[in-house]
Amino acid sequence: MIQLEDLTMVFRAGGSCKVVADRITATFPSGRSVALLGRNGAGKSTLLKVIAGTQDPTRGRVRSSGTISWPVGFAGSFHPKLTGLQNTRFVARIYGVDSDALVDFVEAFAALGAHFRLPCGIYSAGMRSRLAFGVSMGMGFDTYLVDEVTSVGDAAFRAKSAAVFRARMQSAGAIVVSHSMPQIRQFCDMGAVLEAGQLQLFEDLEEAIAVHEANMAVAA
Repeated sequence: MIQLEDLTMVFRAGGSCKVVADRITATFPSGRSVALLGRNGAGKSTLLKVIAGTQDPTRGRVRSSGTISWPVGFAGSFHPKLTGLQNTRFVARIYGVDSDALVDFVEAFAALGAHFRLPCGIYSAGMRSRLAFGVSMGMGFDTYLVDEVTSVGDAAFRAKSAAVFRARMQSAGAIVVSHSMPQIRQFCDMGAVLEAGQLQLFEDLEEAIAVHEANMAVAA
C-alpha cells in the first residue's frame, strides 16, 4: 500500500508557478496495477519520482507498507565509466540481493552481447534502456513504478518486456504511466487521473479512462 498524505509539489521558475500536486491525499492499494493517466505536462513522471523517493515534494509525504522500485527503465543512475555488468553488481549490492543471480538475469534478458562488459558511456539510449529495464525486472519489489517502459526496443524485445512485466504482476503491484490505451488495458486493473494538481482514483479502469479522455477534450 502506498499513501500520499497532503502531498504538494510546486515548481517555480522565472516568476511563474507550476503546481503538479495540490495537497493530494490518496491510497494506492497493495497488489493492484494502477494506470496513472493525465495530459502531457500534468506531472505524472514527477509524481512517480516523488513516490520513488528520488525527488522531494514541496510539502506532505509518501508512506508505504512495502518496497517501491525506482521508475522502471530509468538509466540515469548508471555510472558511464562502469560496464553494464559492474553497474548491475553495484545495484545488487545497494539493494542487498544476490549479485550473481541479478547479473545472470540481466545478461540474458537485455541481450547486449559483448557490450554488457563495456562501459555504459558508449551505450546508445536504447541499450541503456534495455539494461535499466533488465535490472529493474530482476529485482523483487512490492510495487513497480513504470513510465512508458515497454516502448523500449524492437517488437521482439517489447514482447519479452511485456511478458516479464506480466509475470512480476502475479506477486506485485504497479503504478503505470502510458499514453497507449491498449497497453493500459493490458496491464492495469484500476486507474488514477492527474489533472490540474488533483488526483482521482477509480476502481473501474474504464471509468478512469473515460474521465481522462473527457479532460483531454478540453483545453488545459
